[in-house]
Formats: sequence, C-alpha cells, structure tokens
Amino acid sequence: MSVLNIAAYHFVDLESVDQELERLQQACESHDLLGTVLVAPEGVNIFLAGGAAAVGAFVDWLRADARFAHIVIKYSHSERVPFARLRVRRKREIISFRQPHLRPVQQRAPSVDPATLKRWLDAGRDDHGRQVVLVDTRNQQEHCYGSFAAAIKLPIVKFTDLGTALEPHRADLRDKTVVSFCTGGVRCEKAALWMQEAGYGEVLQLDGGILGYFEHAGGAHYQGDCFVFDERVALKPDLSPLVDDTPIPAA
Repeated sequence: MSVLNIAAYHFVDLESVDQELERLQQACESHDLLGTVLVAPEGVNIFLAGGAAAVGAFVDWLRADARFAHIVIKYSHSERVPFARLRVRRKREIISFRQPHLRPVQQRAPSVDPATLKRWLDAGRDDHGRQVVLVDTRNQQEHCYGSFAAAIKLPIVKFTDLGTALEPHRADLRDKTVVSFCTGGVRCEKAALWMQEAGYGEVLQLDGGILGYFEHAGGAHYQGDCFVFDERVALKPDLSPLVDDTPIPAA
C-alpha cells in the first residue's frame, strides 16, 4: 500500500488559532497532504494522508514545535488517498462536547493502555478484581460497524447527547471499573473527565482509542470494524480498509 494515513489529536492551549491555521495549511499544502485538520483554542485534531515520505516530513515538522513534541500519531495504510481535498478549519472545540469547564489541556483523565485492557478483558477483571465495563462514546452510525463485545453502546447521534444517554446506566456502573473508548481517543478523553465529575466512580479512558487498540492488541474482544469518516468507511482490526480502495486502472 502506497499511501500513509495519520490520525492524531493533542490538547494544548493555542494563543492564536488563526496563526496555527495558517501554519498548518501551509505545511499540509507544501507536503501535498489531503484530509482534515481542526484547530481550536484547546488544540488540534488531525486526519491526513499522502505519500509516506511526505507524511513523515510533516510529522517531523509538527513535532519540532515543542507544543506538539509528544503528539501521539496513529498510522494506517491504503492504496489511495481516502480524502478528496484538504480542509483546515477553525472550531470552538476539536470535538464538540459543550462542557467548557472541562480542561483536558490542564489535566488528562486517567487512562489504560491497550495491552493492559486486553489483559483485563482476558481475565474478566482488572488488577484489583473489579469488573470492567466498556462504554462506547461514539454515535450509532459508528458502533453499528463494530464495537467491543459487551460494551455499552449508547443511542446517540451527537457526542453532546452522551450525558443524557448514559444516565440510565449509572446504577449498573457503580463499583465497577469503567473504560470509555472512541475511534482515536479524543472523545473518550473528554467523556472520562465528564464521567468522573458527574460521579460515575472509577473511570478510565482507552489510551489511543480503538485505532490504538488495533495497533497494539489486534482485534481481541472486538467485534466488527472501526468506522472512520473518510472513503475507507471503516478499518479492520489489522488496520486495512473495509472498502476496497485499489485504484481503478485507466481505460
């Protein structure tokens, strides 16, 4: 596969969103990358694709900035670029949750890495003997393609609906270790912070989301594929595209 795809987000205070928009736009264009970059006062959310060398050069450029030195990149491959154009957009939040008092920039929610979560799921409990319950923070369109087995899947259309949809499960989550998850980590990070504040007890986020889990733990305990918002439609546990993206030969 000749195209390298990256997905990444990073919470960081940005003093000038307009300046960051210009810098990221120029960097993407100079490396012929297509995809979507969302920029907000709280950070960036990046989905880009291009040639491997060009993507690598962009990542090196991004990490050369001390503010993004530790950004976590999730990689996958495809035969062609799954984006039609480049969009670098200003947003109020890199993922809209409408809980402005939550500040992932200042403090991350506690997390569990993919290997540890797999070990817990293999054992049926965490290291303290508590039952582990997974909460899918994505919307219905996404979890219809696949999710962790036995995860709580909420009937939501927008991420902002999560709080209302989760409330009926409050009693079921009491005295259990709750792990929130999403595609790449940004939603489950905000969700974990909110759930802690709302009194849901021991709540962790899955570090790196489903894509990070696929990369480090494969498809164990996961059923189906992971929906992505591009022309690949979804990624399989081996991170290959669900939809055949082989270029059509010219006539």
